[in-house]
Amino acid sequence: MDWLKVSASEQGRAILAGLISPVEQTEAYLDAASRHPYGGSIYARTTPARARAEAIAAHDRAKAGLRRSLLDGVAISWKDNIDSAGTPTEAGSRLLAGRTPETDAAILAEATLQGLVCLGKTHMTELAFSGLGLNPMTRTPPNSIDPALAPGGSSSGAAVSVALGLAAAAVGSDTGGSIRLPAAWNGLVGFKPTHGAVDSRGVVPLCSRFDVAGPIARTVEDCAAIFALLSGQPVPDLTDAASHRLRLLVLDGVPFDDAREGPVAAFEDAVARLAAAGARITHATPPCVTDAMALSPTLFAPEAYGAWRDQIEDAPELMYPPILERFRGGREASAADFVAGWQKLDRLRADWARLVAGYDAVILPTSPILPPDTQRLLNEPAYFATENMLALRNTRIGNLLGLPAITLPTGHPACGLMMMGHAGKDLQLLVAAASAEASLN
Repeated sequence: MDWLKVSASEQGRAILAGLISPVEQTEAYLDAASRHPYGGSIYARTTPARARAEAIAAHDRAKAGLRRSLLDGVAISWKDNIDSAGTPTEAGSRLLAGRTPETDAAILAEATLQGLVCLGKTHMTELAFSGLGLNPMTRTPPNSIDPALAPGGSSSGAAVSVALGLAAAAVGSDTGGSIRLPAAWNGLVGFKPTHGAVDSRGVVPLCSRFDVAGPIARTVEDCAAIFALLSGQPVPDLTDAASHRLRLLVLDGVPFDDAREGPVAAFEDAVARLAAAGARITHATPPCVTDAMALSPTLFAPEAYGAWRDQIEDAPELMYPPILERFRGGREASAADFVAGWQKLDRLRADWARLVAGYDAVILPTSPILPPDTQRLLNEPAYFATENMLALRNTRIGNLLGLPAITLPTGHPACGLMMMGHAGKDLQLLVAAASAEASLN
């Protein structure tokens, strides 16, 4: 068995049973990262001294019967916008070169307390402001399915580190889809919690009213266990999830506009399998989704530009031009429009909550497109712009509506099925996702 590609939860159970050692697993991951031909494009930097010390401590706890959690001793990667004490945390940007925090982000500190081993920091899109995963200013990870394709972002290295067996799981962040898109394009599960469910202290912000950190892993069980550690909530009981008869709403309309044939066919096949397993499927096209999406230009770029304007305009030459252009897209917005936009979005969120109250989850394709060719994206700025907006279009619905959301593999390469739950009901969504996962598998 290749223990490096076994789920994080299975590794945790194997540590408990004495079948594997945290020390040996950590060394194997560090060795795999250093030897892999794309290792330097996936990890911005590994933290071997920290990882070894944490693994030894986890080994000793296991021997003494004092393990702190199911994942005590399991080694994972962390996106490079999550502060780690004494280790550069640069958020994929040359603007932040050499930035070295003195303390861990709150979520890394809590995960360490619960026994997770930190392998290092993974490459990402500049300041997390793109869904494609390209970063010619630092490094671009390969797509794990085909290295010529975009990996998805902005948590690009996070997803690829898991898919290629260079970490048991990863923690990324999601503002408009940055966990779910790379997870889908690399055949993984990615969970975006409800905004505010996870402590954001020490995570480099993009749009603080949308940003949230969450896990990328091989299974829903892994995502549930990691989310529980990050949020301080109990691990949901997924034991009987497979027998749960789901009530699912297919979100028609916007998610299928200009969608490519591959993702649509994969989604339809997945829905058919869910229905065959007993799920009750309904379709709807609520107008509040279109209205919410129309607010995107008023809310995302203006906040991002407001947060980073001084650093960007002091040294714009340090940024990849398409990302610089995205930030500058927010500089003409008025404060009045921004405030009015949020007031309208709050009303639309209430409309949505009433509409979907009777469903376990709303489902849609995670992305309407497949991973595009990296070289073409680099060569054609207009293609980069259109593909980036399409890539994040479906995932952004969940961010705008303030929902927890999870992507599941459909069995079709780079095609995910996304489930959106009810705001603040993250654990309920994870149970529903475990049920869907069992049906899809």
